[in-house]
Amino acid sequence: MAPLPQVDTTAADTTQAAGAGAQSLLDILFQGGWVMIPILLLSLVAIYLLIERLITIRNAQSDPEVVTDRIRQYVRSGDVDGAISYCMQKDVPITRILKQGLERLGRPISEIQDAVQAAGKYETFELEKKTNMLASIAGVAPMLGFFGTVLGMIRAFQEIQNLQGNVNPSVLAGGIWEALVTTATGLLVGILALLAYNFLLTRIRRLTNDMERSATDFIDLLQEPVPPQS
Repeated sequence: MAPLPQVDTTAADTTQAAGAGAQSLLDILFQGGWVMIPILLLSLVAIYLLIERLITIRNAQSDPEVVTDRIRQYVRSGDVDGAISYCMQKDVPITRILKQGLERLGRPISEIQDAVQAAGKYETFELEKKTNMLASIAGVAPMLGFFGTVLGMIRAFQEIQNLQGNVNPSVLAGGIWEALVTTATGLLVGILALLAYNFLLTRIRRLTNDMERSATDFIDLLQEPVPPQS
């Protein structure tokens, strides 16, 4: 008889191993106890906040030099209404700040400067809004992890007491590593939330710097001497 053809089961074994690995990871997470639920919820909230703030920052971005040059052209030509319309059309933090100053042209320069600064503070607040929640998650998630570990250790020692000291080392080790699952997960969520917070803060500070520079250039523009009429 001819020998039976050999079937390559490498792909099937790999698929089964990957499925077993994923299943074992889920089992490990579930064995962390009920404390894993708020930790996982915090991770979802952190992801949502990161995506939402990134979209907000992207929509707020603009070229400050282009905006300032365009406003300067309108103001020097005396077309204040055109400058205001341009700011309303762009509708980004920089143009909203400059619009507050343009609407007060003719008033004392100190009043215009105060309005521009107040608008800048408001726009900065809007950009930084919700980022503090990421910082809170970075602090709360590890604490929840430690709390879950303490509860797990309490259960492990209760098991030792119930067995009246006749404890198999494997039973004790299993209880301990199950308790440590919450600490590891909480630390992971906290670290990622802290990285996301610092990343967003860097992007927001860059935008804030652009807004401050544009506001300063605008105030300087208003204090330029008027060229003599020919």
